[in-house]
Amino acid sequence: CTGDSKWADLLETVAFNGLPAAISDDMWAHQYDQMSNQISCDFEAGKFYAIVGQSGSGKSTLLSMLAGLGTPDEGEVLFKGKSVKEIGSECHRRENVSVIYQAFNLFPTLNLLENIMYPMQIQKGPKVEAKSRAEGLLGLVGLGDVNPRKLPAMLSGGQQQRVAIARALASSAPVILADEPTGNLDSKSGKIVIEALNRIYQEYKKTIVMVTHDPQVASNCSRILFLKDGVILDVLEQKQGQEQFYQQILGRMADL
Repeated sequence: CTGDSKWADLLETVAFNGLPAAISDDMWAHQYDQMSNQISCDFEAGKFYAIVGQSGSGKSTLLSMLAGLGTPDEGEVLFKGKSVKEIGSECHRRENVSVIYQAFNLFPTLNLLENIMYPMQIQKGPKVEAKSRAEGLLGLVGLGDVNPRKLPAMLSGGQQQRVAIARALASSAPVILADEPTGNLDSKSGKIVIEALNRIYQEYKKTIVMVTHDPQVASNCSRILFLKDGVILDVLEQKQGQEQFYQQILGRMADL
């Protein structure tokens, strides 16, 4: 994988055409979502997006295509104008996107620091630097007071998801893709996770694309795509504050 990993205010464009697509990657939670109609959409750098829709509407398929975990039957996925197929799916996931899964997908035999250091080690960064950065990322997601030598199973679900967010940040990829990051959490833990994502979006200017079915969670985003049967019904943008945006989302979800 070669090329400059730095990025500017460009558009990351995804375009899909046509037929149902099955996801072959075992790590993805929803392997047989369908996208039965043409989809064409742009994700602008530095924005926080939510993809909202009922089960089977194509949310996870869209996210998996963005991650290079699935291949559209027709059309293509573009990153900065270059096809993901041309970039290479492994290179795309290593350099351009990081994925946060609903089920956390932390390595159970690695401690917290080792889990967060893993993307940096793949990129062959210095170990001392990787360790220092991992410790800093634990603090960023509110886990600075937790023993970094603990294994994931020793943490609550909310804490594990925050470790997963820290790991996603460790790769320095400009885009974070989150598949129902609060789906397995209670409301208190979910709120903490969304606050962490919001902080990353605001302070690090990351592009975040998140799948969710929760209107309260979605109201934290700057833009929302509403999907139904593989079709984008509408796109909403937050303009007048979170509470008003939440009410708009509730009204639009009634049509899904």
